Amino acid sequence: MRVEDAPARSSPRVVIDSNVWISAALSPQGAPAILIRRVLAGGTVAFSADTFAELEQRLWKPKFDRYLNPERRRLILHDLSAIAFWVEPAPAITGIAYSRDPDDDKFIHAALAARARWLVTGDQDLLTVPAITGLVIVSPGTALQRPGFCC
Repeated sequence: MRVEDAPARSSPRVVIDSNVWISAALSPQGAPAILIRRVLAGGTVAFSADTFAELEQRLWKPKFDRYLNPERRRLILHDLSAIAFWVEPAPAITGIAYSRDPDDDKFIHAALAARARWLVTGDQDLLTVPAITGLVIVSPGTALQRPGFCC
């Protein structure tokens, strides 16, 4: 059985872009951190191998060395890996391009495979994607103001 065929968890699924995770780690009082705390309290975070790999790669960039020590980065990645709802998007999903930046499509593919209702991002290439049935793509600030967001 593929992961996307698994029975649904009762809490809403959310895919969160790498830029939101990193912003939350750097600024614990900002909208991304508030949003993530809300999702972790009442929702389910979904990752694919590709979306997690991007987060891992970006989190380890040297430009974050003065803000996040290696232990903090390892802990973030470990904890997210442990709590994630993991999906492997099927070729029928990954074969479709949505964003003007093809590298961003992995987040949409993960959201569709997870049957997530929400994709939270700060990336304009994703925020300007035409409507996709069943998926709402929003920034952290917009999500927090939106009635009915996630959890």
